[in-house]
Amino acid sequence: MMKKVLCRVGLLLLLCGPTTLRGAVVDRIVAVVNQEIIILSEVEKAAGLFKEEIKAEDRLERQEQVQRVFRKALDNLIEEKLLDQEVKKAGIKVTGKEVEGTIDDIKRRNAITQEGLEKALANEGLSVEAFKKQVEKRLQRMKLLQWATKVESKIGEKELRDFYQRNIHRYRTSESYRPSHILFAIPKEATPQEVLEIRKKCQIVLEKIKGGEDFGEMALLYSEDISSKDRGDLGFINRGELLPVFEKEALRLQVGEVSGIVQTNFGFHLIKLLDRKGGDPSPFEEVKERVQAEYYEAETEKAFKQFLGTLKEKAVIEIKL
Repeated sequence: MMKKVLCRVGLLLLLCGPTTLRGAVVDRIVAVVNQEIIILSEVEKAAGLFKEEIKAEDRLERQEQVQRVFRKALDNLIEEKLLDQEVKKAGIKVTGKEVEGTIDDIKRRNAITQEGLEKALANEGLSVEAFKKQVEKRLQRMKLLQWATKVESKIGEKELRDFYQRNIHRYRTSESYRPSHILFAIPKEATPQEVLEIRKKCQIVLEKIKGGEDFGEMALLYSEDISSKDRGDLGFINRGELLPVFEKEALRLQVGEVSGIVQTNFGFHLIKLLDRKGGDPSPFEEVKERVQAEYYEAETEKAFKQFLGTLKEKAVIEIKL
């Protein structure tokens, strides 16, 4: 139930490590939260958790992505600092047994031994004791959140049904569809004029199909895809497995309908939807327990955000990043 909330405070990221995004870091104060400081090296370590969000090759665009990642990391650290301050005020304690139990759970979930854990920590420059301190701190935050984000456990039928209707897309059965296509491939070195000629060929075949020619026969004759031997039939495909532009057009079609010309990185396509199945919502009664769990999770997340919002409103926060 608390999974999304706990992710926000890093409980599920204990083994991610302090990967940095820049070279040498000149430490300085980047934020002050109720007279407690956050320094640049802390942000640097926290930003490593979001390094996969930096994908741009263009220098300026990459710089913007780095700045967004650093700001996200700083925001997380500010939230953690506020939570730690509340933990201290509330006098929340964690026993050594709870810490050891959590570490045992981490080892079990990651299928590693104590020796393997120690090696992983050493690779990240962490001692076992420092790791235990991190675990202790995160357990304290978890206890604080469990206390501060209490949600009514007795949920009415109407609330659950309303949540089910608002989020009906979550409860649809897996959808698959069976497209057939004719591909007119565009060579990588093709000139604009050559691309135009290939499109004209595709248009001619489309006109033949509109005139009554069989789509499968046209695929056998003209398609440059391996599926041509199967009359263009790709078989049943699960939603999300093909190129988005191809899938979007295929799913827009009615069964038996043929598309216009669709261009992808591979070339020009003509698509026919042969069949589709699934995609209907599961009845409420069949997914009621899941709806209840997700409703509770959503309400807990909402309560967590409200709690953090209140802490931020009361806090004195100065950002110098």
